[in-house]
Amino acid sequence: AVIPWRRGERGVEVYWVRRSSKLRFMGGWHAFPGGVVSRRDRSTEVHGEPAGAAGVELRAGTPQVQRAQEEGGELPSPHLAPGVAAGALRELFEETGVLPLEVLAEGRPSAEALETYRRRLLTESEKDAALDPHALGGLPDASRLVFAGRWKTPPVAPVCFDNRFFLLPWPADRLLQPHILASGDGGGELESGEWIRPAEALEAWRRGSVLTSPPILHTLKVLTEDDPESPRALERLRVPEEANLGPLRRIEFRPGLLLFPLETATLPPATHTNCLLLGDSHAPGGEAVLVDPGSSRTSELDHLEQALAVLVEGGTRLRAIWLTHHHPDHTGGVPRLRRRFGLDVLGHRETASRLEGTGSALDGILEDGQEVSLAGGEGPGGEDTLVRVVHTPGHARGHLCFFEPRRRWLVAGDLVAGLGTIVVDPPEGDMDQYLASLEKARDLGATTLFPAHGPVIADPYRHLEHYRTHRLWREERIRKAWAGGLTTAEELLPVVYDDVEPIALPLAARQLQAHLERLHRRGELGGASGG
Repeated sequence: AVIPWRRGERGVEVYWVRRSSKLRFMGGWHAFPGGVVSRRDRSTEVHGEPAGAAGVELRAGTPQVQRAQEEGGELPSPHLAPGVAAGALRELFEETGVLPLEVLAEGRPSAEALETYRRRLLTESEKDAALDPHALGGLPDASRLVFAGRWKTPPVAPVCFDNRFFLLPWPADRLLQPHILASGDGGGELESGEWIRPAEALEAWRRGSVLTSPPILHTLKVLTEDDPESPRALERLRVPEEANLGPLRRIEFRPGLLLFPLETATLPPATHTNCLLLGDSHAPGGEAVLVDPGSSRTSELDHLEQALAVLVEGGTRLRAIWLTHHHPDHTGGVPRLRRRFGLDVLGHRETASRLEGTGSALDGILEDGQEVSLAGGEGPGGEDTLVRVVHTPGHARGHLCFFEPRRRWLVAGDLVAGLGTIVVDPPEGDMDQYLASLEKARDLGATTLFPAHGPVIADPYRHLEHYRTHRLWREERIRKAWAGGLTTAEELLPVVYDDVEPIALPLAARQLQAHLERLHRRGELGGASGG
């Protein structure tokens, strides 16, 4: 990714973009121009190389190195892997029309020629795209880039990137200025772009009007506090230890909510459960609750405990552990963390009955509609967090979601997934209740949804409505198959779920049973039981 920046009348400004809401990965998010290194980028000739990358060592004790050592894996690869600089410049050019060039003898190409070449480049397949120095009339100038850090996507998403960030000074008096091509005008993956002061961008995030990722937030914070050309700023960007909580990264997509993806024995393709901390974790004295510490693995709990200890030492007051429901991949770490921090465990009364007599037994009950105010910390930035408890049975009888009505984020647990699917398994699961819970959550008006498995969802209404209409579509297939004479689960399964991989058919059979019970209760299938 490339961070174009300039000095305006009001100070330093950066150019950031909004990704198309139609994109499956990070759709609607704000980011800096960038993308994936193609095969041909690796052989693209560039002038020079980015400043600063060679002198940045992977320091012992940083989370990136520590995890590799603990897991017996290889240390991360060098910062300037082949094609990274060429790919960064190509993506910058495709997305914004900006490209630093070392001009060849023939002279600088015209703005019109560059724009024509840009549009042609956007039509090439992603893996084969590359900059052609002959078509450009010059070599892409990598020496203008300044290395500004490296981040790897945490295990919260199905797509993982090893990201290098580069600063690029781009004054306002340059002839070519960044501009976004609309998708209908031959454009790519972006909806808009703008020059903005880092402090204003951070404020937009705090207000909840933009969604962005931790590396972007850290970059904005640094450039708000330090000049982009200062040694202090470059050190903070290249070695972002301040953005970590002990061995874990501080993952904060929305104010008042931290995310810790923990490896658990959950349903594939998911491999992690998202543990969350709700409340003010910045200002001393802020209150917070921990939701679904689901891992029972010692190494995962070691890391989570160390991260929470850093927060507690900084003045965060942990009030309790809250559970969305009773399943093991949401409760595995409860006994250890309850003991370590002296916390009460709260959940729905149905959850209490299922955990009675276990190490995760509840100490109190959360009621549907109950609102809990978590006090903000002292001093600048301290802000209360109001959380509403929302009972959403269907996957589990005691399933809860947690909604922040002012910032409009929704912690959804296993109501929906960002990766994989949600199983409604009778008798614990109930399809009538599940469909009603989807509608209830949909109508809250959330703008960001945090599922227990997979990435953050930027369009909750559409996602929840998709889940509901998909289940109703599946029911219509059952009705048609039943009308055609298939009246047992064994007969219905291969027809109704003919789009499911064989390995998933046992789970599909439980879903089918939930649908059949609902349809029988509604009197839509006649007298046979359906097996």
